[in-house]
Amino acid sequence: MISFAFRVVTCALALAASLAHAAQPATVRLDYAHSGNALSDGYALERVVIEPLPWPGSTARNLDETNRGQNRVEVVDAKTGDLLYSRGFSTVFGEWRTTDEANRISRSFQESVRFPKPDRPVRVRILKRDERNQFSVAWSVEVDTDAPEVVKKQPDLPAKPIPVIVNGASPDKVDLLILGDGYTGAEMKKFEADARRLAQHLFTVSPFKERAKDFNVWALALPTNESGISRPSTGVHRASPLGTRYDIFGSERYVLTLDNRALRDIAQHAPYEFIEILVNNETYGGGGIFGQFSTAAAGNAWANYLFVHEFGHHFAGLADEYYTSPVAYAAASTRMEPWEPNVTALRDPANIKWKRHVKAGTPLPTPWPKAEYEEASRAYQKKRAALRAANRPESEMNALFRDDLKATEALFAGKPHRHDVGAFEGANYEASGYYRPAMQCLMFDRSEAFCPVCRDGISDIIDLYAGSARQ
Repeated sequence: MISFAFRVVTCALALAASLAHAAQPATVRLDYAHSGNALSDGYALERVVIEPLPWPGSTARNLDETNRGQNRVEVVDAKTGDLLYSRGFSTVFGEWRTTDEANRISRSFQESVRFPKPDRPVRVRILKRDERNQFSVAWSVEVDTDAPEVVKKQPDLPAKPIPVIVNGASPDKVDLLILGDGYTGAEMKKFEADARRLAQHLFTVSPFKERAKDFNVWALALPTNESGISRPSTGVHRASPLGTRYDIFGSERYVLTLDNRALRDIAQHAPYEFIEILVNNETYGGGGIFGQFSTAAAGNAWANYLFVHEFGHHFAGLADEYYTSPVAYAAASTRMEPWEPNVTALRDPANIKWKRHVKAGTPLPTPWPKAEYEEASRAYQKKRAALRAANRPESEMNALFRDDLKATEALFAGKPHRHDVGAFEGANYEASGYYRPAMQCLMFDRSEAFCPVCRDGISDIIDLYAGSARQ
């Protein structure tokens, strides 16, 4: 058995090796409130924080040209307007404002943006997509990171990050932090085992498999008094450090935390650019917000799928390609071309965004057994709803999922264009008007592989953080 002292030394050495990089700036975090409803929104500064650890990224890759996300943060020189840093991201508020509740009331959400500490006063701008799907400035605030009111010292965390995979210094790698929620003190070894198991699985899936050496993975959890997280729809309520829970926006399988302050105050004690939260529950569930975090139920039989699928949302901004499952979002009245790389409104088939993957002669839209799939899916969704309503054992839900996947694969087997990239109608929660690249993909159902278009979308983000240096 490895001694506690040995593990502390190993962790310290790994952290030092990962963070050792010439002249790394400090990490600045700007915490703010984002409030509003379906029709309008506003922003208010809460605080500016200097985090305990240096900036984990390469300053040679400060500018984001991927055009992902519903929002974008830009840090510019306050005097010259020169762009110093940018990243695309999405928010929980952005999802909430598409729900029916946002038509009735206003709510406030905590949000944060992080950037390398500048050597001069800056203006931080939050941009959002307008009616043309282009970014325009929604809010800006001047920030002097050396001002007296900036928080420069915070309490230590009563836990240390565990180095799961360390392939090099953080600025040269993608740093993934796996956080645990709902694990008691007696379950800390279980958390570490869950984190290692799911991280290992991630790197069996392409393109993560081929780019595994471009990642560092850390794990960190604070213990809870009770095992598991809240699931209000069944009367289960748990106090947990991250405040993660099921039933977000009325969806029984949607797992998020709405406590951004707690999340960031814990995560700041490990090097990270991306976060996946493992909840210590057996019930199927997860969620993912681009550039924020993703979640997965570590104890579920489909945990491998949940971990990778939800990370696809968070890491690369991949859209859901399914459309027959109930969701909390209200359908949009228009079919604007999505910013997500793996769905399209197909306004211009000759110039489809994944044109390079489409073989000559492939029809666009691309035929597939849509009617048969939808008929089978309606029956499956009815069974699924009945199992949840009756609070049946999770083993019965897992069996239903297996049967559904088997039936889908049998339906698709041998069909024309089964393995082609094209434009298959039905995606982004809509049966018509949106198209996905492949008949089947990890973002469409519980299959095991990403389609070529999703693989490209993931590779673009890996390159942004760990590719060849860009000025």
